[in-house]
Amino acid sequence: MTSTETIFKELFAGVMEMSDPAVWTMFAIGGILIWLGVKKDYEPVLLFPMGVGCILANIPGHFAVIPVGGGEPGFLQVLYEAGIANELFPVLIFVAVGAMCDFTPLIRQPYVMLFAAAAHLGIFAAALLASAFGFPFNQAAAIGIIGAADGPTTIFVAQKFATELLAPLTVTAFCYMSLVPIIQPPIIRLLTTKRERRIRMAYKEEKPVSWTARFLFPFMVVLFAGILAPISVPLIGALMFGNMLKVSGVVDSLASTAQNEVANLVTLFLGITVGATMTAENILTLDVLKILILGAAAFIFDTVGGVLFAKLANLFLKQKLNPMIGACGISAFPMSGRIVAKMALKEDPSNFIIQHAMGVNVAGQVASVVAGGLVLALIPVLS
Repeated sequence: MTSTETIFKELFAGVMEMSDPAVWTMFAIGGILIWLGVKKDYEPVLLFPMGVGCILANIPGHFAVIPVGGGEPGFLQVLYEAGIANELFPVLIFVAVGAMCDFTPLIRQPYVMLFAAAAHLGIFAAALLASAFGFPFNQAAAIGIIGAADGPTTIFVAQKFATELLAPLTVTAFCYMSLVPIIQPPIIRLLTTKRERRIRMAYKEEKPVSWTARFLFPFMVVLFAGILAPISVPLIGALMFGNMLKVSGVVDSLASTAQNEVANLVTLFLGITVGATMTAENILTLDVLKILILGAAAFIFDTVGGVLFAKLANLFLKQKLNPMIGACGISAFPMSGRIVAKMALKEDPSNFIIQHAMGVNVAGQVASVVAGGLVLALIPVLS
């Protein structure tokens, strides 16, 4: 081959590789993620960067991840090693989420944790189905954690025990989180009658919770979860640390930074970095199709578990609950709580259950981290 031919081949290598249908398929997937974020407003802060990262990572001959022919890693690979490979980004996200959460409803009514636990049925259902689909236990458990409805928890578990599935697991978790407004309402309507959806749960003028109780609550949760599943301490510790920043009242600037600058910056880097793992060889496989099906099953079982548990509780309660609040037990905060509150208003414009829905939704945030910790603890034991 002459020097001219060599130069020509190197210059136009990218153009020549554009004939690969897999490249165009991944471009389409990236474009769909961007469209869902921008046009449909489905978790745009995540899906938009993920779509861009997916497109960048699939440009033939690119230098964004690992340069063709060797050399220094691209900026997306640097971000991956710095924030995903060592779980830094998920932990920082939990600090931000903790600073945003108000656990007062959970402290007033600890029993709502029961609804949150029931609404995580999808974790175990999806894990069992994944095993039936032929996935080894570590991968099946990582797939099941999609049912926590918590993207950072999914990343944390996958990075430890199913690195090879990190891309499809993360994308599935975040995509289904953004599709909660589409997934949950039809399931809720299917499981409840119009009369049940119109059950009133009156607003209560609750007694204020003392500062001491609000400040000690995160400590107690960390101790409980840490003793039960020590491997969960990074997640639950980060979540509760963020909440303590908010509750303390003496570091408002740190709490504000966690809620805004840290949350926005880490979400930006997390989204584009996860998107960069979506290469054709990672995504265009039969296993990924199975994961998409199992992820949908996890969210469906979550909703079913929460609603049916609320209906079961109504058999023993004099003051009936609106069973729709059971669906709020997933970790999609505050999206799920808002959806259920809007559904109640649609059935009866004077029925305001937002207070109760958000209380269960906050409990779901804690339950997702505890569930993730239990999965992390069980995988090494049962594998």
